[in-house]
Amino acid sequence: MRLYFMRHALAEDSTDKITDAQRKLTDRGVASTQQAARVIKALGLKPKRFYTSPLVRAHQTASIVGKALGIEPEVRSELSLGFSINAVAALTHDMKVNDEVFFVGHEPDFSTTIGSLCGARIVMKRGGLARIDVISQQPMLGELIWLIAPKIFEAMD
Repeated sequence: MRLYFMRHALAEDSTDKITDAQRKLTDRGVASTQQAARVIKALGLKPKRFYTSPLVRAHQTASIVGKALGIEPEVRSELSLGFSINAVAALTHDMKVNDEVFFVGHEPDFSTTIGSLCGARIVMKRGGLARIDVISQQPMLGELIWLIAPKIFEAMD
């Protein structure tokens, strides 16, 4: 099974009027996600399931990528702040070995979860994408296949 983890793109700051959950992507965040979506489509990803955090910035990121891939993201509370390897296991328990699952969410949860899956210390930058290939579901273990920094997406115009 191939797991893809994409951190949401650049979002506006919280203010007295905008809560963390309501933060939207900036214009730059939208543009960088559109560029990333073109590259992701060119990579030929075909997720069987596409999950997103309910927080606005993640949902916007997922919607842009989902549109490029022709799949509607499913909002899951598990991808809110506090996402973990246990949520990955629960959301993928019935998946087959060749299935692909795409997650859109947040830091520091993605770096921690990826680290738990493969033992690597990584930092997921805003708009970055990681691929983990699952080598065991009991216990949940994987190998980091690649990590695409947002600057790589930007350079692929």
